[in-house]
Amino acid sequence: MDRAVAIIPARGGSKRIPRKNIKNFHGKPLIAHSIETAIESNLFERVIVSTDDLEIASIAKEYGAEVHIRPKELANDYTATQPVVDNVLENINTKYDYCC
Repeated sequence: MDRAVAIIPARGGSKRIPRKNIKNFHGKPLIAHSIETAIESNLFERVIVSTDDLEIASIAKEYGAEVHIRPKELANDYTATQPVVDNVLENINTKYDYCC
């Protein structure tokens, strides 16, 4: 059976919409929708939120995700998604066939 992990990047320092990941959207924080959708899909062994923000981390845990606190050098306006995903995969000590 193939193994899959979902990684949700959620930086705390958004400039266009400050604190967007924790803003209320249809009765819950925006990030909760992504977490719940990934969990409810039953496609992933793990759902991991990569963040630099402790409030986002707390909300992610509340909604059932694991949390990976990313290093500061991967939490700026110029960091692409791939290095963030690679950082999580390098630090979880589990091999997966698929990553979303």
